[in-house]
Amino acid sequence: MALAFSLAACKPDNKFVAPPPAEVSVALPLQQNVVPYIEQTGNTQAINTVDLVARVEGFLTQIEYQDGQFARKGEALFKIDPTTYAAKVKQAEAELASAKALLLQAEAEFTRQETLLRQNVSAQNSYDQAKAKRDSNLANVDNQSANLAIAQANLDYTGVVAPFDGIVTKRLVSVGELVGASGPTKLATIVQLDPIYVSFNLSEQDALNIRSNIANRRLTLEELGKVPLEIGLMNEEGYPHKGHLDYVSPNVDAATGTILVRGVFDNRDRTLLPGFFVRVRVPVGLAEKSVLVVPDRVVAEDQAGRYLMVVDKEDVVEQRRVKTGQLLAGNLRTIESGLTAEDRVVVTTNGRAIPGAKVVPKQTVIQAPAAK
Repeated sequence: MALAFSLAACKPDNKFVAPPPAEVSVALPLQQNVVPYIEQTGNTQAINTVDLVARVEGFLTQIEYQDGQFARKGEALFKIDPTTYAAKVKQAEAELASAKALLLQAEAEFTRQETLLRQNVSAQNSYDQAKAKRDSNLANVDNQSANLAIAQANLDYTGVVAPFDGIVTKRLVSVGELVGASGPTKLATIVQLDPIYVSFNLSEQDALNIRSNIANRRLTLEELGKVPLEIGLMNEEGYPHKGHLDYVSPNVDAATGTILVRGVFDNRDRTLLPGFFVRVRVPVGLAEKSVLVVPDRVVAEDQAGRYLMVVDKEDVVEQRRVKTGQLLAGNLRTIESGLTAEDRVVVTTNGRAIPGAKVVPKQTVIQAPAAK
């Protein structure tokens, strides 16, 4: 028993052995020359949206398009029975021809009375009567010409055509239905999709920054159209749609402190539809500047703001507060402040980089996006 106790006393004590430092990948920030941008959100809007209405009363005889079809300007879409209106045109033409014949007769009589008055053969009263009749018939010709124009316009209104190139919505009436009986009847709507507007709001400070960086003055309309804009849909990477500034409101909204801004974009393939929510990138200036960029995925955020994990010279992880900027192609995020070109940024996101912990840094390189 004594021997057993002696052997037990000779066993080494159990001690905690700390695990080796975690290995993390680090990289120096990438330096790139970029145009500074402001990122905003906006909505797409159709340049033209028009309700197609029946402006005359009648029975609908034809619908000459398919719901959702693209229509060219002047293309026929609806047809109202023209029988009554065609007859009224002929009636107006006949009344105009009669008025012209009476005018021709009255002018001949006036000319005769004028000649006789100069020869002292006819009385002044006869001349005055001939002149009055001539003038009355001339006015009647003008009146009948106007009646013919109205009748012709009503006949033209029996055919509803596309006022511009656009997509026509579903029909709201059926063939055989009486339209225009108690006023204009809405038949459908046509929407122009190419080009398309994008509207968004800039804060007063952002607007002043843009003006100070772009020539430091109010831009003319021609210069305004040269300011480029880029947008991207919610399911798209980056800003693939290119356009330009089109309109800036002349006043600041006192309630929100913002300025309404609008851009115009080509939309030949009709990818953009009115009402889409889009991301907008607006250049703060037209000249490039050198910035530091890191992968967007390594930028973390908490209640205090955004931060990066950085490894110092002693290989200890530090939480570094930074101010981020725009998102670039390749999911790279610009860092406006809080980071230097010599800082080793942790680019692994496996949770091994803990602030205050010592690590084994493995040097890597941030890949720049391929040039397009």
